[in-house]
Amino acid sequence: MNNTIWMALGLVLVLEGLGPMFFPRAWRRMIQTMTQLPDSTLRRYGGGLVVAGFVIYYMLRSRM
Repeated sequence: MNNTIWMALGLVLVLEGLGPMFFPRAWRRMIQTMTQLPDSTLRRYGGGLVVAGFVIYYMLRSRM
């Protein structure tokens, strides 16, 4: 795999870890709220994040 992809994955993991590290109560409440959402809503959010990730990747890839 390309080193850039591994660096991006590492950055995502760092950003994902900051929430529970610095704001554990708010993070726990957010997770608890998400468990109460219907599956269709979670799928829409997930799909939106995937599309946003591909768009960002494509934009950055085309500039390299």
